[in-house]
Amino acid sequence: MTNRRAAIQIVERLREKGFLALLAGGCVRDMLLGRRPKDYDVATDARPEDVMVLFDRTLKVGAQFGVVIVLLRHAQVEVATFRSEAGYQDGRHPDRVAFTDAASDAARRDFTINGMFYDPIEEQVIDYIGGQTDLQRRIVRTIGDADERFGEDYLRMLRAIRFSTQLDFAIEPETFAAIGRNARHITRISGERIATELEAMLVHPNRGAGASMLLASGLAEQIFPGLPVDRRGDACVALTSAVHTLQRLRKRVDFPLALAAFFCGCPAEAALQMCHVLKLSRNQTRHLRFLLTHRGRLLDCEMALSSLKKLLAQPYYRDLYELERATQKAAGNKAALAALAKLHRRVLSLRGVNVSPAPLLDGHDLIRLGARPGPQVGQLAEELYIAQLEDCLHTRGQAEQWAKDWLAQHDLPGQ
Repeated sequence: MTNRRAAIQIVERLREKGFLALLAGGCVRDMLLGRRPKDYDVATDARPEDVMVLFDRTLKVGAQFGVVIVLLRHAQVEVATFRSEAGYQDGRHPDRVAFTDAASDAARRDFTINGMFYDPIEEQVIDYIGGQTDLQRRIVRTIGDADERFGEDYLRMLRAIRFSTQLDFAIEPETFAAIGRNARHITRISGERIATELEAMLVHPNRGAGASMLLASGLAEQIFPGLPVDRRGDACVALTSAVHTLQRLRKRVDFPLALAAFFCGCPAEAALQMCHVLKLSRNQTRHLRFLLTHRGRLLDCEMALSSLKKLLAQPYYRDLYELERATQKAAGNKAALAALAKLHRRVLSLRGVNVSPAPLLDGHDLIRLGARPGPQVGQLAEELYIAQLEDCLHTRGQAEQWAKDWLAQHDLPGQ
């Protein structure tokens, strides 16, 4: 059963029992835009306890706020009681919730394009807040006073930019001005939730627009203290290279590559330090570190074969190439792009070649040949492997002779 069918069945069941029930929020917006909604939510005047009685399988994930998850076969649908909210002391959650009617429920939502309802029985849009008009005008606008809406949940500032980025809508001027006035409060939101919003906007193909708004609004410098931003009036005139680089990335990217492009003008360690706030996973951090610390290396089109193979053996090589290509395109550096293209031809010539072969000899072999345990074994192993990657050695016998010659040169009298 699809979520859409499950949601409509829930609406029908609630209607049969005398309750008002409607599809609500983002699914209505997406249906009106001709997009396929990811989720379908239901809003109703039924209380949480009524919903839990009517449906056999439910989850009380937010019953105190009027929210119940209804499980129908393999589908999960959020069913929320119409409510009003007040008293956002933490800038994230309401202190008081009161169950109310559909019009009041619409008024407490974030943006007009997300505040509409849809009656799937009568096939009718119910719009108390001008959401249809704003959809036609292609704008993101808060419901009511923008400062109040953001004060209720400061994450909404990032959500406004995300919706603008993903839908290619403009942010209504007063709404955008309010983001600037409240940008300093974004630090009250957890790094994980900030990261979720940033990822959604920066991996989107329209990511350049999202980054521009992050910078122009002042949110970027609040999220990343130390970001080298130069403000003149209301315009952010620095980090334009980051925006241009983001725009030139391929269509589908992951979050670490997008972040590396955003921080393309920053020193690696400074950028990594600023990203601590996002609470990235270990793999994401490793990915981002590789991209930032190896920037520029691919411009050495004559690098040693062993160095090239070591880079190719890394799981993030393709993203490193993509980052370098986008960076140089953004800079209009034709010479660098030519060097990058030359290196790419070398890479293509290595198709079918094992760029990360097992070493011909291990540490025990080297000690057996006379290497002293400790740093000497490590140095010999490294240089021996480089010779192997350079295609100078192909057999164990060749490797053993090479190691013996190396030891003869390094075990000099007095050492």
